[in-house]
Amino acid sequence: MLDLVTGRALTVTVTTASRTARADRASSTQEAILKAAERLYAEHGVFAVSNRQVSEAAGQGNNAAVGYHFGTKTDLVRAIEHKHRGPVEALREQMIERLGDSSELRDWVACLVCPLTDHLAALGNPTWYARFAAQVMTDPAYHGIVVRDALSSESLVQVIKGMNSCLPDLPDAIRAERNIMARNLLMHSCADRERALAQGGEVPRTSWQGAASGLIDAIVGLWLAPVTQESDLT
Repeated sequence: MLDLVTGRALTVTVTTASRTARADRASSTQEAILKAAERLYAEHGVFAVSNRQVSEAAGQGNNAAVGYHFGTKTDLVRAIEHKHRGPVEALREQMIERLGDSSELRDWVACLVCPLTDHLAALGNPTWYARFAAQVMTDPAYHGIVVRDALSSESLVQVIKGMNSCLPDLPDAIRAERNIMARNLLMHSCADRERALAQGGEVPRTSWQGAASGLIDAIVGLWLAPVTQESDLT
């Protein structure tokens, strides 16, 4: 009950409500900034977009809102990536658990592809994450940071080990080369499809599930392609 002499209970209640309201406003502002930044980065590239433009697109009158809530642009990029990584990793972990100790390359490639495409499907249309990721991966300032963060995922490392175990005779240099090719094929194909969907254009397959199947076929074919040594080219 309220202490009519001290008013202490009322003070505690008001203070708690004020803190909750401030926390809710901060969370709402951060989410607005994340969405605005993801869209702008996806459409224009990270380098071309300023924190001020992100703040304005997020409806913030204070141009320093990005710095206040996230810090540097690098911190903001990582926050966007982290926002999506959680759902993608959860899907990947579920697939790995069902997979067990498979020796089929296609199974492991599916664990690489489907968590991303399923996540994009769940986001609806339009989405910007695939284009954002493709922009970041082609930006020298952020490429290394995102790759290092991604490789901190135990589930992703497990998938890479699973694929490698299916290709024991592939030379290390070719393995590294095709890993880059497979990553680019996955990210840029998803980005192209996402862009076409957002613009109302035609896409080769009607669903993200169908797109995933095509990507798995292509990436498996890439890994299993014959190896031409440099000496064979002379």
